Amino acid sequence: MSGKENGRYVIGVDFGTDSVRAVVISADDGKEIASHVALYTRWGRGMYCSPGENRFRQHPADYLEGIEESVTHALEGVSKEVRESVIGIGVDTTGSTPAPVDRDGTLLALRDEFSDNPNAMFVLWKDHTAVEEADVINKIARSWGGTDFTKYSGGVYSSEWFWAKILHVLRTDRKVRKEAFSWVEHADWIPAVLTGDTDPLKIKRSRCAAGHKAMWHAEWGGLPSEEYLVKVDPLLGGLRERLYEETSTADVNAGGLCDEWAGRLGLNPGIAVAAGAFDAHMGAVGAEVKEKTFVMILGTSACDMAVVSPGVLGNRLVDGICGQVDGSIVPGMIGLEAGQSSFGDVYAWFRDVLLWPSRNLMDPESAARIEETLVDELSKEAAKVDRGESIPVALDWLNGRRTPYADQKLKGAIIGLRLGTDAPVMFRSFVESTAYGARAIIDRFAEDGVEFEEVVASGGIPKKSPFVIQVLSDVLGIPVKVARADQSVALGAAMFAAVASGVYGRVEDAQKRMGSGFIKTHNPDKARSDRYRELYRRYRNIGAALEDELRK
Repeated sequence: MSGKENGRYVIGVDFGTDSVRAVVISADDGKEIASHVALYTRWGRGMYCSPGENRFRQHPADYLEGIEESVTHALEGVSKEVRESVIGIGVDTTGSTPAPVDRDGTLLALRDEFSDNPNAMFVLWKDHTAVEEADVINKIARSWGGTDFTKYSGGVYSSEWFWAKILHVLRTDRKVRKEAFSWVEHADWIPAVLTGDTDPLKIKRSRCAAGHKAMWHAEWGGLPSEEYLVKVDPLLGGLRERLYEETSTADVNAGGLCDEWAGRLGLNPGIAVAAGAFDAHMGAVGAEVKEKTFVMILGTSACDMAVVSPGVLGNRLVDGICGQVDGSIVPGMIGLEAGQSSFGDVYAWFRDVLLWPSRNLMDPESAARIEETLVDELSKEAAKVDRGESIPVALDWLNGRRTPYADQKLKGAIIGLRLGTDAPVMFRSFVESTAYGARAIIDRFAEDGVEFEEVVASGGIPKKSPFVIQVLSDVLGIPVKVARADQSVALGAAMFAAVASGVYGRVEDAQKRMGSGFIKTHNPDKARSDRYRELYRRYRNIGAALEDELRK
């Protein structure tokens, strides 16, 4: 236990891909008081997933058990005075991660007859089973003769998003289709559960989730029109009216903590529960996002966030990104989203390829020692590689491409292998490929008039791998600052809780008081940046030449 005991405290709850983390934060100065991570039990056993089919589903019971464990264990590390002074909870989740509910708002997977049906569970953000459905959504948007409902979503709808996933389940599971009254995002469901009212027609719906993933926009009065949705597929008929019209930014108080969950979590009933949002968007707030700053949340994938004032952006649309939504990050600002479908996953894949002999031919103890140090050793050796020599150029699309211009059919590649190409050289090529992917995104913004002066790197990778961040800075040619907060996403959720509970009037005020600052700035090396300009040009040319082949 650390920090003052006579202040006000908030809890940020961050639902990630593998686990949920709860962090107790001082609302007065942002200091972390306690935290706990709870792993998803069923997910950890690989249940309900089929990687070969790109199917990744999560059981809602993992989420309910996870939040109870993470919050109660975090609170075990604080005094009674701190526990009694907790005044709000903020929640972020992955997304788009929707699930079907019945008329009462019960997740179908929580009913006995659906308890082992993956289609009745949350369809995780990385699930790519809906590629064909996304293709149809895009085709109809361009050809039906009415509004192009994808225009605020970068002009391209992704298989990772709300409508595509819903349509895929409706097409493939008659029983779920019959019983699903409505659908909810994970980010909307958790606050609804905590406040005790899961009625799908009443719960607060996240502006962040709706605008970036469900084609919601005030210009056309909310969600895409019934006429358009039926043209996409008659199975979507009638669903719009069972969803929502209004949305809430994450600084809104979604309601008080209900008696049941107050008892389960060991908190006072009635404390504020902030409306939900996606992890990267709250993480950008925790990393102190502001105009002219490009925030990269770097983990298994890269989620990129930026904000711009409505007056600066005007009527311009940024093509090929993952959306521009009023209030999705900072209320009052236009939130811009982009990202890479794989970032750290690229390095993990290469590590696993190299580990095949040790995992399969060596004793477990020796294999574990190699696995523990392999990426660090590769990074050390890759940093010594002379980039003036001819080494391969890789494409980072191993899990498809999220931005620019979402295309989940694409695959990765590496070009220019020689007999002298060894593991550190290949590893450097893959690290550079993820940096080239980031530059392609920043260039896409610049082409439509949105430019950045600095990058803020947050998440698991920046502190663990300075080599990766230095390559990123060299390729981008601009400074990259590393956020100090170990848990900037959970910190962002806590900032929203502080606003929702009335401690601060604006998110910007919470950022100033609760922000943790930065631990290091990586500045680009001019000589390396000059060389990377030509290599980046090769990356773009190779990608353009191979795209058709890499979709097969």
